[in-house]
Amino acid sequence: MPLYALLTRLSEASLRTEDPAEVGAALAALGERVAEALRRHVPEARWLHSYAVLGPCDYLDVFEAPNEEVAARAAQVIRSLGHATTEVWTLVPWERFRALGRGR
Repeated sequence: MPLYALLTRLSEASLRTEDPAEVGAALAALGERVAEALRRHVPEARWLHSYAVLGPCDYLDVFEAPNEEVAARAAQVIRSLGHATTEVWTLVPWERFRALGRGR
């Protein structure tokens, strides 16, 4: 099944709280809502890895999906719930990429 990377950047409004100490709880609650929505609306996608990123994006997820339409739907779900911007990249495993270069 094709692999995809999903980069997510949350808006400042998505984590706005009265108390900065509550940001962790807000992140956890948002993560649970997003995970449930993905299970419900994109059941054919399978999450493999999720990372917090110390860079221009907040999260990097690696997942499998049968095609780019399903991958795009996953990004739409996240944008609709998380007040976020997303990018979806197609991933090619290194060995397969090398084989393509050799004409295989």
